[in-house]
Amino acid sequence: MQSFRTELENPIVERDILELERKIALFKEGKIDEEKFRSLRLARGVYGQRQPGVQMIRIKLPYGRVTAPQLRRISKVSEEYSTGRLHITTRQDIQIHYVSLDRTPQLWAELEKDDVTLREACGNTVRNVTASELAGIDPKEPFDITPYADATFRYFLRNPICQEMGRKFKMAFSSSEGDTGLAYLHDLGFIPKIKDINGKKVRGFKVLLGGGLGSQPRHADLVYDFLETDQLIPYIESVLRIFDRHGERARRNKARMKFLVKDLGLEAFLELVEQEKKALPFTSYPIDAAGYEAAQSLPNPEKPELNSELGLDYELWKLTNVLPQKQEGYAAIGVRVPLGDFYISQARALADLIETYANNELRFTLRQNFLIRDVREDLVPFFYQELKKIGLAERGYNSLGDITACPGTDTCNLGIASSTGIATELEKVIFNEYPQYLKNQDLVIKISGCMNACGQHNMAHIGFQGMSMRVGKTVIPALQVLLGGGNLGDGNGRFADKVTKIPSKRGPQALRLLLDDFEANGEDLDFLSYYDQQGQMYFYELLKELADPAKVTEEDRVDWGRNENYEVAVGVGECAGVVIDLVATLLLEAKEKLDLGQEALENGRWSDSIYHHYAGLINAAKAILLSEDISTNSYATIISLFDEHFVSSGKVTLDSTFAEKVYEINQHEPTPEFARAYAKQALDIYEVLKSYREEEVNA
Repeated sequence: MQSFRTELENPIVERDILELERKIALFKEGKIDEEKFRSLRLARGVYGQRQPGVQMIRIKLPYGRVTAPQLRRISKVSEEYSTGRLHITTRQDIQIHYVSLDRTPQLWAELEKDDVTLREACGNTVRNVTASELAGIDPKEPFDITPYADATFRYFLRNPICQEMGRKFKMAFSSSEGDTGLAYLHDLGFIPKIKDINGKKVRGFKVLLGGGLGSQPRHADLVYDFLETDQLIPYIESVLRIFDRHGERARRNKARMKFLVKDLGLEAFLELVEQEKKALPFTSYPIDAAGYEAAQSLPNPEKPELNSELGLDYELWKLTNVLPQKQEGYAAIGVRVPLGDFYISQARALADLIETYANNELRFTLRQNFLIRDVREDLVPFFYQELKKIGLAERGYNSLGDITACPGTDTCNLGIASSTGIATELEKVIFNEYPQYLKNQDLVIKISGCMNACGQHNMAHIGFQGMSMRVGKTVIPALQVLLGGGNLGDGNGRFADKVTKIPSKRGPQALRLLLDDFEANGEDLDFLSYYDQQGQMYFYELLKELADPAKVTEEDRVDWGRNENYEVAVGVGECAGVVIDLVATLLLEAKEKLDLGQEALENGRWSDSIYHHYAGLINAAKAILLSEDISTNSYATIISLFDEHFVSSGKVTLDSTFAEKVYEINQHEPTPEFARAYAKQALDIYEVLKSYREEEVNA
């Protein structure tokens, strides 16, 4: 592979990209195990597609914010390396598809010229930090959470404690008690609060821990009613350290935070978090929110002329797509992006529009749309005119007709049935037959192509999950219908009940039955109250006829958006970056981590150095255990098993137990003296383990 120059000013980023290029070359030469290489590229935003030989690239945009130059940069990269289509995810990222693996380092280097990263967009890392798109403009917010979300993103990017955890880790910030960031279904969720302490208004967060979706959704536990903002980063770091040490690493379906909290018990988990605080580099981490807020300003452009009268379409659009801001005289414009897909010609026009007439930023939303902020109220008609020119003036923003759907079988390896195809059909039903619901923003439909819930189907009022269904000797595409989920606000929510499974082609009829019955029997109730009043079995009976396999037709055998008969084709999912490690690879990686620790030590980054050396010791011990076919499922288990099988038996000689040496990490503050001592000890132990392995191989 021919190397290239990144021409980047940031040496850390440049090294990161060159390292990816080097590892791609080693993989192609057969010098890196395929599964290990998968873990590495996932942590750099490079994700395998359903289609062989090409990659999906996930671009990490903290709290969904993007500026005009960044949008142009993303468009340029998509034009050169991909297909020109941009896909907004439910975590406020942008994905592009059909990218050659060999070109990913160059692509990444191009993005970084405008401070856009791929780092830790996938894999067993801290994923994108999401936040309410209204942050900073929400009339109901106690304060702007943007600087706190930004500080969280930057602190944990490339942080050694969260590079190779057992599973991904997701955090979200809401702007107010409305909890539009969905704190209750995240590993960590934060809702802003103001508390009067000794006559002073103090900022803090309500903190929720251990939530999640997937096949076993779990509501997060409340751990703090009020955590002061300077404790935000230390608390997150403590939680991540415990998750990294005790989280499951062998059984992928049990490796999320929610399972660790459930297995240990909340009280025991929080006790471990408390004990970890001594090892943290900061007992307090103040965030300069005042500086951020002082730097904010509102645009005041010259008012352009309209080309013509806008008419009724504009009035209807304005009812659903224009949102009030807390800044007097300004509004936000919600732009509905069906299925989250838009194109570089639209993106470039948007960049010009927000740079000239708004505040040079937009924010992608959790519902796969975007929000243009700080639009002077008298410019709203002009924005509608310009958005209409580029095909982005559809009404019904955040309404029932604004359906969230993951890519499903279009590109994802795990997709079972087409989520985008059924979403398109359901939107047609709503727009053509139930237009009154385009003003209803209290009723939500979400669709996922599999049980992993990337489309968040099991927290929606009406949810659909892609499945398969056996009818005789054939298998047809199907949908699990779920009802009764929803966000209740202030960190409370509910998950939907599974009602019945129907052929996918009957999804539109299921929606018609539900909406017709809601209109006939819902009276003045909201949908959740109506669902509770009628009960789960009522809806099973309502939809039972659609689920009857005896009435399956030839049409039911073809999925939405396809011409051929359905076949189940589920590949290896990469959401968790599951790794099957080889002994030599693990020892090599252990040495790489020790080298990173030495570099951090030389640069005075004491806490980073300690953690790199700790991770190196764990990798080395795991390699030795693996060499004797001893399976492990967490870092804590590796430590105990190594003592049991090697130290206690006398196979490996240390002057104390391995656990005593390793766990010094949380017994000491990260001082220069301890960092140096821990580094020396780690290198000495590594040499002992390396020698043991060499002797075993020679024998």
